[in-house]
Amino acid sequence: MPPTSRLRSGQPPGEPLDVVIVGSAAGADEAGRVAAILAAHGHRATRVVETGQGSAPPPSPGIDLVVVLGGDGSILRAARWLGSTQVPALGVNLGRLGFLADTPRQDVAAALAELAAGRFRLVDHMMFEFELVRGGVVVRRELGLNETTVLAGPPFTMIEIDLVVDGEPATTYRADGLIISTPVGSTAYNLSAGGPIVRKDMDAFVFTPLNPHTLTNRTVIDSAARGYEVRVPLPNAGSACLVDGRVIAPLVPGDAIRIRRAEPRFTLVEIGGHGYYDTLRDKLAWGGGLRAAERAARGGEV
Repeated sequence: MPPTSRLRSGQPPGEPLDVVIVGSAAGADEAGRVAAILAAHGHRATRVVETGQGSAPPPSPGIDLVVVLGGDGSILRAARWLGSTQVPALGVNLGRLGFLADTPRQDVAAALAELAAGRFRLVDHMMFEFELVRGGVVVRRELGLNETTVLAGPPFTMIEIDLVVDGEPATTYRADGLIISTPVGSTAYNLSAGGPIVRKDMDAFVFTPLNPHTLTNRTVIDSAARGYEVRVPLPNAGSACLVDGRVIAPLVPGDAIRIRRAEPRFTLVEIGGHGYYDTLRDKLAWGGGLRAAERAARGGEV
């Protein structure tokens, strides 16, 4: 039985796990603490620093679990680093918001004990494949988790962005840009731009224009089973395409971007009974407005 199947089955692992701890160099002390906790539970831990930044070696075969230290940005880098060999990840929040990295650092020991007892669940998140097509040739491929963004850029005038769905022209946006988001990315840049929150276990793409010239250009949600192409006939000198916040390439006239659902899926380990709306209430302060947010910032003080 492959090592990762011990977690995929939802049963107690029963044997020591091969665990990789990833995160930034700033979290080295926390990585050491987590490694000690893992060793105390009998697991084998390897530490990797700065995943996704070109300095970390690719993941080795046989990894059972990845513990990601940091915030949601660290989760995005880890997902990209894992590539097509996605294994379950436990996100430990060292930042502030943490929609994806939602295990507080003080709860790591308890979370690992729950995992060892089989009291956990695995939640798959849709990923996407990005292709930049120039002159009929694919010049860049990327795997993403949150979103692809087309930005008009300097000289900061609107550009035209054509959206084609399964080969059929859908609309032309005249706007400052366009966000193409997955459900898990709907609470990131998409939300800041006024887009909707989409339940993260859905398979869909969210198209949110940035400052559209026409008020009828609203956010559209469509099935991830379709193929999408975004064309930019006349970009600005500073126009660019991004994947998960990283600039992939500047855009030149005639460029096209292809987006489709990826075969690998990013898998997060969820511990305890913290549900979807619990997360939204906690992270977006839905449970009591500004006062609840202020209490949360003070560590729960009344």
